Amino acid sequence: MNTNPDLEVQIRSGVPHSARVWNYWIGGKDHYPVDQELGDQVIATYPQTRDLARASRAFQARAVRYLAGEAGITQFLDIGTGLPVQNSTHEVAQSIEPKARIVYVDNDPLVLAHARALLTSAPDGVTNYVHANMVDAEQVLQEAAQTLDMTQPIAVMVLSTLGHVDPQSGIDLMRRYMAGTVAGSHLVLCDTVATPQTLAAQEAYASGDTPPYLVRRPEEILASANGMELVAPGFGSISLWRPSPEEEVAEPVDQWGFVARK
Repeated sequence: MNTNPDLEVQIRSGVPHSARVWNYWIGGKDHYPVDQELGDQVIATYPQTRDLARASRAFQARAVRYLAGEAGITQFLDIGTGLPVQNSTHEVAQSIEPKARIVYVDNDPLVLAHARALLTSAPDGVTNYVHANMVDAEQVLQEAAQTLDMTQPIAVMVLSTLGHVDPQSGIDLMRRYMAGTVAGSHLVLCDTVATPQTLAAQEAYASGDTPPYLVRRPEEILASANGMELVAPGFGSISLWRPSPEEEVAEPVDQWGFVARK
């Protein structure tokens, strides 16, 4: 982990941090003991937490493979990037389409510190990073347009990120993003559905002096796709969305999502 003193001040290594806790859940190495402590506290409340986080990463990879392959999408806007891990969006997309262009978006100083790892693009493609708050959709789209051709379809990806804003604001935010894209663009979205167990986990997570992460009713996730065409198999548990033949048959997780075409 980066130990630059200035960055240490910004990222507050003595308190849990959302990106680092998520990194712990998916099996990464970029976290501190305080992050593991909160992560384990949430797992104790909701044992499916780690499975849910890893299902989100697997869904992301499958969705990108579909988009870069079958759908012919060559441009990706990945919002709420988080810390770099294996099989990030640019790695998957450029393994299928070497000329793919990817823009990552995050406003986290820790993610910014790791941005160089994200910017390792295939020689024929482009990978860039926008340091901005995801709620500033118009600013994000404007800065992304320096890398992406907004007159051509793009894939907007918001995975396990929208819970940082309340449900109605999240729906409106997705509409603002998609309003800045042309027909043929796609939205890839998933988030945690509200159950008694996930609500308990939400409360346990909030106890760690981190910004709250709000779970959602299924209709509050699906509403972001209003007016768009859902790609089969539609909306549901992400572990069941086009599983790869080599993957074991997965149990449904309480993270639901979709891929939709504008």
